[in-house]
Amino acid sequence: MCTGKCTLCIAIALYPLVLLSIICNILLFFPDWDIKYAKKGYLTTEVNYMGGFIGGGLLMFFSIGFAAVGAAGAVYSFIVALLGLFNGPLCKDKSGTWKTPFKDSHDSYLNDYKTWALCEEPTNVVQFNMGLFLALMVTSCLQGLLCASQMINGLFGCLCGTSNEEKD
Repeated sequence: MCTGKCTLCIAIALYPLVLLSIICNILLFFPDWDIKYAKKGYLTTEVNYMGGFIGGGLLMFFSIGFAAVGAAGAVYSFIVALLGLFNGPLCKDKSGTWKTPFKDSHDSYLNDYKTWALCEEPTNVVQFNMGLFLALMVTSCLQGLLCASQMINGLFGCLCGTSNEEKD
């Protein structure tokens, strides 16, 4: 087993996932593709936690040297995305009030698309948040698996040594 080549493969696989996490987190700041919601502070609370940017992005870059940090970042990104998905978006309802209408609901809004009409502004914010938070969850799972593989690879490298010899 060549742990050096395995490390390189894991690092290469992490880069697009890091970029996807950062992009998803940035896009969450622009529901309805408009900056006015970010300017006025009308964003879902979990967007401000920046799980995709910090956990799936910055901490994941550190994982190349510290796989445990990357795994922790993946867990953080996953939890924030899960909370964002579970609580639902911050939106303006029919009465003109900005709130998170699905947060304390006993029923899940995810399967009941008729309740999505509770959010009038930003347009299609439920689908927007769902798509990006789900993308962050999938990305963080893949990142967590890659970081766990890197930790196992590092353990084998420590116990068995690395095989960096080149063949002629």
